[in-house]
Amino acid sequence: MSMIKISHPTGEIKGEITLDGSKSISNRILIIRALSKSYFDIDHLSTSDDTKTLSNLLERIPDGNIYNVGHAGTTFRFLTAYLSLQEGTQILTGSARMLERPIGPLVDALRSIGCDIDYKGKEGYPPLEIRSVNNDSIKDKVEIDAGISSQYITALMLIAPVLPNGLTIHLKGDMVSESYLQLTSGILNDFGVEAVLKDNVIAIKPQIYNPRPYTIEADWSAASYYFSIVALAKSASVSLKGLFENSLQGDAQMTTVGDYLGVQSDWDDKWNLSKKSQANSLTFDFINQPDTAQTVAVMCAAQEISNSFSGLKTLRIKETDRIDAVDRELKKIDSSFYLKATDDQGEEHYSISPGVRFPKEGIPTFDTYKDHRMAMAFAPLALIHPICINKPEVVTKSYPDFWKDLESLGFVIEKVEA
Repeated sequence: MSMIKISHPTGEIKGEITLDGSKSISNRILIIRALSKSYFDIDHLSTSDDTKTLSNLLERIPDGNIYNVGHAGTTFRFLTAYLSLQEGTQILTGSARMLERPIGPLVDALRSIGCDIDYKGKEGYPPLEIRSVNNDSIKDKVEIDAGISSQYITALMLIAPVLPNGLTIHLKGDMVSESYLQLTSGILNDFGVEAVLKDNVIAIKPQIYNPRPYTIEADWSAASYYFSIVALAKSASVSLKGLFENSLQGDAQMTTVGDYLGVQSDWDDKWNLSKKSQANSLTFDFINQPDTAQTVAVMCAAQEISNSFSGLKTLRIKETDRIDAVDRELKKIDSSFYLKATDDQGEEHYSISPGVRFPKEGIPTFDTYKDHRMAMAFAPLALIHPICINKPEVVTKSYPDFWKDLESLGFVIEKVEA
């Protein structure tokens, strides 16, 4: 597919969705299984491209010891740490966009404890050449900036238990996406490994991963799109299966955001979503759930809800510059994502100009920028007016069945010939 047209004949939504396994959790579990060197069953593993890529790379030695992760950012970061402990010389690379995404802070941290890593191109960016070292010589203390990406820190946490003396990670500066570190800590604990997080220090002693069958929770990032669908529908009742009531995923905060944006969420053995009255405004810090920011931005624009967003600093180094991409696409329907202010601590605050206007004639086409979340964040607008999505296949990165699941809720999806 190169372009699709999406519409909904009634605007009324009713159905049940069984969500795919969490990509974030799946990738952590795959690394743990590889580090434990003992196979165990994983149930409900994510079917996303990113997880398939990581699974395939861990299950075989790539030709010529070249590990190509494509667009998979989490996979690249986790493998950077994992391969640092493996025998031989490995080349870790990815797509053209991946070669533009920084890896320097993680490489610096790994080098500081004795890992042998060189850049094959631009300093601070992929591709990497990673050579084996004597693991017994690896140091047990490291310092890393906590304000760039929690994935760098998680990569260190995952290898920490198998290091001869464990690892104490000192975090510098303000932390982003702390919920993802809590998620990692909780998963480590599930495999018998204790991680102590206190006062910007993470202490993990040398321990053994205890292999055990594991069931992956469904993906709360994927669930967020259904909050948007319910909010924008004329009437709606949607059940989401596979999620846990008390989740460690930061994106589970969508239940709180949804409450402001017109979505009632209730738990029995699944999450049940229905419409309710919406608030007039939303002020929210996305520091622990940046992956939902695009979705919430579109919701606020479409519902004419005034807003103020912070905690978006990591959005510029994702699959695309997500702040710029959302701004460009919202302008097609007379809205905008703009910088509102910068406070005394240098934190940027953004707003979405509320209210959208669709053309009287023609159908707007939204571009996806090779970013899965752009496609899925804008798709619910089809409940208001037919839209087109360019390069819709990008959703396979995290949610391959997204368009199929939308059709089950009554959306009409048609391929558009170029």
